Amino acid sequence: MRKDEKLKKRIAQKIGNAIKFYRCKNDLSQEKLAELVEVDRTYISALEQGIKCASVYCLVLIAKELKIKVSELLDVNI
Repeated sequence: MRKDEKLKKRIAQKIGNAIKFYRCKNDLSQEKLAELVEVDRTYISALEQGIKCASVYCLVLIAKELKIKVSELLDVNI
């Protein structure tokens, strides 16, 4: 795995962890968050696992539904 791929994976994992943290804090299931954001539940799962990287647009929608600032999802000290 190339250095930039490792960095991308670490960033995706940290953002995924933040999504899961705030989702649980708001007592939302993956299914409910997916419904609110209008994506499939498996997509939310993949984001939380760091398997997929969300677009900025999707992160804005997720943050809106979690009632947080997008910056709270992007606060990834690497």
